[in-house]
Amino acid sequence: MARILMKGNEAIAEAAIRAGATNYFCYPITPQSEVAEYLVKRMPEVGGVFLQAESEIAVANMILGASCTGKRVFTSSSSPGISLMQEGLSYMAGSQLPCVVLNIVRGGPGLGGILPAQSDYFQAVKGGGHGDYRLLVLAPSTIQEAVDLTMLAFHLADKYRNPVMILGDGMIGQMMEPVEFPDSYSEPELPPKDWAATGASDRDPLIIRSLFLDPTTLEENSIILHKKYEQAKKEEIRFENYKVKPSNKVLIVSYGTMARICQTVIDDLEPEGYSVGLFRPISLFPYPEVALRKEATRKNIESVLVVEMSMGQMVEDVEKAVAGARPVNFFGRTGGIVPTPEEVKDQIKKLIKKKSRRGRPAKKRK
Repeated sequence: MARILMKGNEAIAEAAIRAGATNYFCYPITPQSEVAEYLVKRMPEVGGVFLQAESEIAVANMILGASCTGKRVFTSSSSPGISLMQEGLSYMAGSQLPCVVLNIVRGGPGLGGILPAQSDYFQAVKGGGHGDYRLLVLAPSTIQEAVDLTMLAFHLADKYRNPVMILGDGMIGQMMEPVEFPDSYSEPELPPKDWAATGASDRDPLIIRSLFLDPTTLEENSIILHKKYEQAKKEEIRFENYKVKPSNKVLIVSYGTMARICQTVIDDLEPEGYSVGLFRPISLFPYPEVALRKEATRKNIESVLVVEMSMGQMVEDVEKAVAGARPVNFFGRTGGIVPTPEEVKDQIKKLIKKKSRRGRPAKKRK
């Protein structure tokens, strides 16, 4: 496989093509517009469909309709654009329709700014729309991983008949790195799409819907969705440990490109005698809760530090995993400001110094 220097947005777009996506619908918004610019050229070359819609609301309904035919469908947007898609994504989950959605996150709330952020965690992981549904959410930290996870996302979408989101940020969309694409794409066998609306000349008509006026039937559909998400919790947990070892005093929890900055912090602190490890969730839903609890509660761990480009949206999932066994601290910047390695180092040194002071025996009174 040849290594190619590519911008993140373009590499993700090519990965979607390699995974068999033949329908791409979009509305432009920075910092992900290069996805559309790339696919407007590539989709016709592979016999696919490219369509720029009049709004993100229209996009969501277009991917819903195309997914009904059994085709692999793809869209990309950024923060406020993803907000406008939420009703359609809820409809797709309720109708058990697969799709892959890329969110290259920008700062918010509101229109915000175009600089990188991780402030859409709640929206992605907790279900941004209405009803009892979840998205499967994957968070790459490198462009190569973004390529690999994009191709995986199409498989998971079909496996679970559910929308899957790739959650990145402006840095991963805009930076350039060498990537490799497989010479040929193969994936585990999937069940036939006998649910797809492909024409009813030789079979009974199929009805794809999310409207269930009978409450019992609606509850049954929600139970089916819930069972799929429970299955995903057993089979689709993904995470990475970096320099996690018994001597660690602090465990950092961070994801996406922010985790790469934390790796730099760990490397810089090591010669100074600070033992720090990193736990990086790759699947944000399902969240690697059990694995995190195991690492965070090891004997020498004194503190857990969550580092995000937000006001601390992942903190509650970390706190749930740690379950009070260790103090959970947070450091982050938001609005498009990326925490620097120096800022994170200072937080770690303060935590260790604070713990050291607490651990000293009290002086005896004369």
